[in-house]
Amino acid sequence: MAKGPKVLFLDIETAPILGYVWSLWEQNVALNQIKQDWFILSWSAKWLGSKDLLYADQRKAKNIENDRSLIKPLWRLLNQADIIVTQNGKKFDAKKLNARFILNGMKPTSHYRHIDTLVLAKKHFAFTSNKLEYMTDKLCVKYKKLKHHKFQGFELWKECLAGNLAAWREMEKYNKHDVLALEELYEKLSPWDTSLSFNVYHNREDTVCQCGHPAMQRRGYRYTSNGKYQSYQCKRCGAFYQSKENLLTGIKRKTMLKGG
Repeated sequence: MAKGPKVLFLDIETAPILGYVWSLWEQNVALNQIKQDWFILSWSAKWLGSKDLLYADQRKAKNIENDRSLIKPLWRLLNQADIIVTQNGKKFDAKKLNARFILNGMKPTSHYRHIDTLVLAKKHFAFTSNKLEYMTDKLCVKYKKLKHHKFQGFELWKECLAGNLAAWREMEKYNKHDVLALEELYEKLSPWDTSLSFNVYHNREDTVCQCGHPAMQRRGYRYTSNGKYQSYQCKRCGAFYQSKENLLTGIKRKTMLKGG
């Protein structure tokens, strides 16, 4: 089996911005109305192919707003990753982490590719909802997004900020489970999207699917305006690929007419 890229599944939880407001509606909060800025409360991550589920939070921090020690291990994980997988991470998790990295005087991580299951869902499907809760409920068997139990909605974040250890335990369970559900969801969605080639990460001459399986079977041809290409399908997950070799002869390509 090919070694393949190092793929990291990731989810973060952030503290809310606390501020002074005059009303419940139509708030435009000025900078001098901010009492406490946001920061990272917790994170969870898991390497593809590993059973180890990683987690860290701020429950024991002397200053809960100082998240430097919390995010340093996560920076190292991102620095090792070839690919990261998130849900809505292109707009949220990745940029939030970059903001905390630079604010804590940290350098950029090494380059990684980013797969966002929310982007995959919007690109290839028309689900009733693209939220993790909906998609995992409909598609996943083993791990579905958890609902809050003792601490409903914002209460969980409020109680964690207040130092409630029961709330922190629920946050840990909630954060970890999101990563497990994300991994299973990605396994369901990935056969529909082959925009990222995993083959560039190893030296095998045969094609390896992004699910890690090397067995491909011929499945007819794919035609474009200028070519004919052998089509292949992964025997494990069903993802389709095509060869790069144009099977039309040079004479055929030369005699083809282009519409104007």
